[in-house]
Amino acid sequence: MSVTTTAALTPTAGSALTHPLTLSNVTLEYPDGGGTIKALDSVSLRVAAGRMVSLVGPSGSGKSSLLAVAATLVRPTSGDVIIDGINTGGLKDKELTALRRETVGIIFQQPNLLASLTAVEQLMIGHHLRGNPLKAARSRALDLLDLVGLAESAGKRPHQLSGGQRQRVNIARALMGSPKVLLVDEPTAALDHARSASIVGLLRRVTDEFQVATVMVTHDTEFVPLTDAVAVMRDGGLTAPVVPGALLSAGVAE
Repeated sequence: MSVTTTAALTPTAGSALTHPLTLSNVTLEYPDGGGTIKALDSVSLRVAAGRMVSLVGPSGSGKSSLLAVAATLVRPTSGDVIIDGINTGGLKDKELTALRRETVGIIFQQPNLLASLTAVEQLMIGHHLRGNPLKAARSRALDLLDLVGLAESAGKRPHQLSGGQRQRVNIARALMGSPKVLLVDEPTAALDHARSASIVGLLRRVTDEFQVATVMVTHDTEFVPLTDAVAVMRDGGLTAPVVPGALLSAGVAE
């Protein structure tokens, strides 16, 4: 099912027809005693390049499971997960790791920064481990820190940064590999209103400028209108994405 969009920035030529993230009839079941729990129930979702989708719903509805499957961190019981045109179903674990490293950016609720590393080093370490020279890694890291408004904080360690600044480092780190898909889990959960607005606004800008397909799980529906579409999860099922106002005005989003 294609995402219905608002009049957000039009993707660049060619990218409007691409869907870096596609989930097709994805089901995820976990064993539970003598039976099973269905965390995802025939979920389908397509997100185009340069589009940002909000994923809302009550706790335990399957939002985190959907992100884990979309990130290829968990294999679905059935259905297809297609990342940048590659069906991940037949890939080996090493191949999945390589695909995830090169095409998927993951922004967790908690930044989980390494206490001993500066902001620029947080970004450099992963990029260097991908086989990139340190000089190139540092140059890209500094460019991304500038993009997220932290050029002057490149040499600071996590304890010297505010919660909002640490989340900005988290976002910049997710962009180091030039991902096609950006998966974001409750980015404003630990932030006040002003910092939350700043972070969601930054994610909107990143989606537009980098032409990534972004899925953001959120309970903070105030910022949902900044996204192109919103979908609701309930009991493992997912509604078709629609323009934000359609669900918000009806009081459906939670």
